[in-house]
Parts: sequence; structure tokens; C-alpha cells
Amino acid sequence: MNDSSIRAYLTPRLGIMLPLGFASGLPLALTGATLQAWLTEAGMDLTTIGLFAYVGLPYTLKFLWAPVMDRIVPPWLGRRRGWMLVTQTGLALALALMALVGPSSGAQVFAALALGVAFLSASQDIVYDAYRTDVLKPEERGLGAATWVMGYRIAMIASGSLALILASRMGWSVAYLCMAGLMALGVVTILLSPEPEEAQVAPKSMAEAVWGPLTEFLSRPMALALLGLIVLYKLGDAFAGALTTSFLLRGMQFSSEDIGVVRAFGIGATILGAFIGGALLPRMGLFRALFLFGVLQALSNLSFLWLAWVGKSYPVMAFAIGVENLTGGMGTAAFVALVMSLCNHRYTATQFALLSSVEALGRVFLGWPAAKLVGLAGWGPFFFVTFLAALPGLWLLWYLRKPVADHAEMNVGRSEIEAPC
Repeated sequence: MNDSSIRAYLTPRLGIMLPLGFASGLPLALTGATLQAWLTEAGMDLTTIGLFAYVGLPYTLKFLWAPVMDRIVPPWLGRRRGWMLVTQTGLALALALMALVGPSSGAQVFAALALGVAFLSASQDIVYDAYRTDVLKPEERGLGAATWVMGYRIAMIASGSLALILASRMGWSVAYLCMAGLMALGVVTILLSPEPEEAQVAPKSMAEAVWGPLTEFLSRPMALALLGLIVLYKLGDAFAGALTTSFLLRGMQFSSEDIGVVRAFGIGATILGAFIGGALLPRMGLFRALFLFGVLQALSNLSFLWLAWVGKSYPVMAFAIGVENLTGGMGTAAFVALVMSLCNHRYTATQFALLSSVEALGRVFLGWPAAKLVGLAGWGPFFFVTFLAALPGLWLLWYLRKPVADHAEMNVGRSEIEAPC
């Protein structure tokens, strides 16, 4: 990083990304893996625990109510910060209720509370993504995404490892109350967050809030191809990730403790990769960064092919996970910058939610094909196919290099009226 990059981190716009990323990432495990641990220790049967996985549905359906958060402006702190205050305060209260009620009150009541936490968390993500897109300047997006990823990953450690440690020593209710306290502390961050420099006009009606984001995006040249790029860019990465843990446990016979230790190293590699990507993005430009990081992501899948070939090897496993997470962090920083560049500031909440849902399609539907491929061909060929799965996205990115570059530069030196996004 040069001096200007370091000075950029001292601005309120970028500095605020770390605590906001932390607040965004904290609730995820508390309705996922950490919640499963609490239910298991409470003695619930596996069928009931499995049904609790459906409380995560709001994360995939959040685009349905995103238009409300674009259209309605709370009477305090503006359109983005007002909703941030509502959702984060609601999350702190909902987590505290989960802690006080507990699963002993009955599966249905506790599931309703968990669903409420997931809904508020997904709603918070909607407005956080919109705020980040509105407040960051185009040249700050890579560094902003990197800082956000760092906060998000730290939150995952807190709501995962730290919450489990607290639960084992002081009980689950205390652990969840502590997480609620961390959410409540984040309210101070919202009050200190700066407003976007350019005033953003909300949609004039709910009909515009619902249909405006779609018609505006689809009216652009190459709109469908850009949607295809959103789906395909990280497809190879998602394809490999669908069964990476099963490969290490069943295919290579590593213990869960072995994987846990290396995964912790992997989180550090992801954060490092995000910062490398964020620092390089302003110098390289969005297209070149996306292409280079996409190539590195694709090649990282071949490190698992190497592991499958050499057999159980701790150094090779550490190398494979480290490289995968490092390149994945670089790709994520550039990909988030791409999504931000595609959003019209009038409809940021809805368009970002829609684009992120489109990107998630690959992760949702790849599990079954991945399992079938492993059963037919084995682990080595599977990881080679995941490498091949990354190539269509790179080809489409090369084909769309001019539209991608144009979108990256669209907001520089222009007003909202002059620039469509």
C-alpha cells in the first residue's frame, strides 16, 4: 500500500466499514451452527434440529422486502442510517429474548424467535449493503469491501468460537446475552456513521420501488449478460466449496480438530486476501482486478486436486486451504466492488439484494451435482471439473470488459441524474 491508500483508511467512510461489517456478520452463526449446538445440548431430536435450518430462509428471500427499505424513509437519521438503527436495535432485543426464553419453552416459540433474528439480520444486510454502496466513492470500494470482510470474519469468530466457549463456561443464555450486548454496542457506530455526500432521492411510490429497480437494470446494454456474470464469476469457487469439508473429513480422513485449526488459519488468509485485493483494485481497475483474481481463484481449486493425488498430508492441506482462502478473499473484494458499481443509488437496497440473491443461486443448487460427480468420478476429477467450471465466468468477464469498466467509472465526477448507477 502507498501513503494515499493508508490515508484512505483514516477517513470516516472507510473506517466505519469495520464495525458495520462486524455487526452484519454477528447474527449469522447465532441462527446457524451455534444455534445447532445449543439445540443439540438441549436434547432436541435431529429431525427438529434439521427443521431449524429453515430459519435461514430470510437470507435468500430478502429481495422481497428490500423495496420497502428503498421507499420508506424513517423519521430519524435518513433513509439508510434510520433503517440501520431500527434493525440493529431489533436484533439486540431479539437475541436477548432468545437468551431469556431458551429452547426449554418449546420448539415452536424458540423457532419463531430464531426466525425473527434471521429476518432482522437479513433486513440489516439489505440496508448495510445499500449504505456501503451509497457512502463509498468508486475508488474506495475495494478497500471498503476488504475492511467489511475483516469485520465480518471477526464477527463469525465471535458468534462461533467465542459464543461456544462462553456457553461451555457460563451457559447458553449468558452467551446469547453477551452477543446481544455486542449488537447493542453497535448502535453507537450507526450514530457516528457519516451520511452519503450526495443526497439520494427515494422512489416516489411503492410501485416504483418494486418495479423501478428491475426496469432500470434491464434497460441497460448487456443487462442479461451482466446477470450471467454475477452467477458465473464465483461458480467454480462455490462448486468446490460445496464439498470441501466432506473431502477433508471423508476423502482424506483428517479429524475435525485438524480441519478446525487450519480453518482458523484460513480465516486469516481470507482477511489478508481481501486487503490485498482491496489495495490492488484502485491501481489495476475493476476489470483487470476481477480477471486476475478470478484466474487465481480457479487455479486454487487445483491445489485440492494436488491433495487428492498425494493423499493425507498436513502441509498440502494447509497450503490448499490457505491458497483457496487467500484468492477467495481477493476475488470477494473485487466482486463486491462489481456489485456496488452495478447499483443505481435510487434503488440500491433492492438492486444489491437482487444481485446478491442471483449470485447465491450457484451455491444453493451445486450440492447435489457435486455429490453425484464425486460418486461417479472420484475426488481428483471433481476438483478438476470445479476448475473448468470457473472458465465460463472468466470468458464472460473478458467479453464484458468494456461494460464492466464503464460501470466502474460511471459515478466518478457525475451527479446521480447524469449517471444511471
